[in-house]
Amino acid sequence: MNANNGGNGLAMAVLNAIQNPVVMVDAEGLIAFANWEAEAFFGASAAHLSRYRLSTFIPFGSPLLSLIDQVRERRAPVNEYRVDLSSPRLGQDKLVDLYVAPVVNQPGDVVIVFQERSMADKIDRQLTHRAAARSVTGLASMLAHEIKNPLSGIRGAAQLLESSVTDEDRALTRLICDETDRIVSLVDRMEVFSDERPVDRVSLNIHSVLDHVKAIARAGFARNIRITENYDPSLPPVYANRDQLVQVFLNLIKNAAEAIGDRPDGEIQLTTAYRPGIRLSVAGSREKISLPLEFCVHDNGPGVPADLLPHLFDPFITTKTNGSGLGLALVAKIIGGHGGIVECDSQANRTTFRVLMPVSRDIPLDEETPAKSTGSL
Repeated sequence: MNANNGGNGLAMAVLNAIQNPVVMVDAEGLIAFANWEAEAFFGASAAHLSRYRLSTFIPFGSPLLSLIDQVRERRAPVNEYRVDLSSPRLGQDKLVDLYVAPVVNQPGDVVIVFQERSMADKIDRQLTHRAAARSVTGLASMLAHEIKNPLSGIRGAAQLLESSVTDEDRALTRLICDETDRIVSLVDRMEVFSDERPVDRVSLNIHSVLDHVKAIARAGFARNIRITENYDPSLPPVYANRDQLVQVFLNLIKNAAEAIGDRPDGEIQLTTAYRPGIRLSVAGSREKISLPLEFCVHDNGPGVPADLLPHLFDPFITTKTNGSGLGLALVAKIIGGHGGIVECDSQANRTTFRVLMPVSRDIPLDEETPAKSTGSL
C-alpha cells in the first residue's frame, strides 16, 4: 500500500468513526461517499447510494437542496437547524441539524453532516413514559387492596344466589361472576407495575431470545404471517433478564400480528444492529449509559394513528376494541428497568418498534464495538 492509499484508508476510518451521517455530493448531485452512519440513516449501502442523486432520497423541495446550491455559490460552509426530512423513504421524525461545507480543490463537491434531533426528543418522551409507569405503580398498589377484596365478596354472594334462583336469573349471577373475574384479572396485570424487586440479569444472545419468541408466534397467533429476520451476527451480548425480554418481544410481535390481521401479504421482520453514539443520561448523576444495541420489530400493517403515536406507551392507551392498554406500558417499564429505551416509528404499511439497550457488563469498553468491514464505495 502506498502512502496515498494509506492516507485514504485513514480518512475513511475517521469518517466511519463519526457518529453522525456524513455524505459527499459531487457537482452533478450524485452521492460520492457515505459513511456507515449515513448507510443506516438512508437505509441503503454506500454502493447503492453512489448510483443515485441525493435528491432521490430526500423530500421534494427540501431546504437541503437550496443549502447545497448556496454553499456552491458562496464557497463557504452553512448551518441549518431543525430541518424536517421526514418522508415515506426515510421515515417519520427525521428532524435534523445540517452542516454543509464545500470540498477544497473539488469545485461543486460538498460534504453534508446530519445531526439527528429526533433521538433527543424520543429520550425526553421516554422519561415521560417512565413517569407514567410510576403513576400506574401507585395506582396498582391501591387497586389491589381497595378493589380485589370487595370483588371477592361480590363473587361469593353471586355464587350463593346461583343455587336458589331461576334459570333466567342464574344467567345474571353467572354474568356477575364472569365480570368480577375479568376485573380481578385486569388488576392482577396492573400489579406487575408495582413489582420493584431487582431482576436477575445475565449476558444474553438476543438472537436466541428472538428465535424462541418467533417459534412461539409461528405456533400460535402469527401462524399465517410471514416472519423474517435480518440479524447482525457480530452483535455483543445484552445484559438482561431472559424471561422479561421474551415477554417484551412477545408483546411487540403480537401487536404487529394483530395490526396485520388477515392481510394476505402480511410480514413481520425482526432486525438487530449495532448503533454507537446513543447515550442516555442517568437521573441524579453525571453518568451516561451507552445504548448501542438496536432490536427492531417491523410490520407492514396499516400503521398507528399520528395523534396516538406520542402517547403509545402511556397506560390505558390502545387501538384495540377490547384492549386494556397495559401491554406497551409494560414493555416500556421492562426496557426502562434495563436502562434502555423503546420507541415507535409508524406510517402506512410500515411500523417499527425499536428497542435500544446497553451491552453486557462482561464486555470491556475497548471490546464493545464489533468489527465492521469497510464495504464498497
